[in-house]
Amino acid sequence: MIALYPGTFDPLTKGHVDIAARGAKLFDKLILSVSENPKKKTAFPLEERVEMAKEALFEYKNIEVVPFTCLLVHFMKKMKADLVIRGLRAVGDFEFEFQLALMNRKMDPNFETVFLMPNKQYIFISSSMVREVAEHGGDVSPFVPDCINKRIIDLYGEPSSIC
Repeated sequence: MIALYPGTFDPLTKGHVDIAARGAKLFDKLILSVSENPKKKTAFPLEERVEMAKEALFEYKNIEVVPFTCLLVHFMKKMKADLVIRGLRAVGDFEFEFQLALMNRKMDPNFETVFLMPNKQYIFISSSMVREVAEHGGDVSPFVPDCINKRIIDLYGEPSSIC
């Protein structure tokens, strides 16, 4: 069975890695699909987000990292995926993800979504929070894989305790 795990992953966090790793245990193959969302102003370009995800997930032999720029229901068919995995951190996530899953199912009645919750130590982490902390000189190393932390430092500079 092939699962698709889509997102912007800007940047990929330890919570994303947790969901991907657990999805890789549940399915024969997991395709982490890095999306380009024109509505979002990303810190990292699509190609770099794909590179970062490949580097962070290299040890998982049944995870493939690919970019995508089309409608998810079309991409799912192109990749011959059986279902989509989505991570849920809080009740607010569920409401949005539930609507998204129903919209996708309306477009394609065979579209299936599986929701996974991250381990409790990652439940509060989001890419947008990581970016905001980094923009303000904070240390994001507890929230992202080391290889991604290096790219964040390259982009935003070293963490600082000075205002």
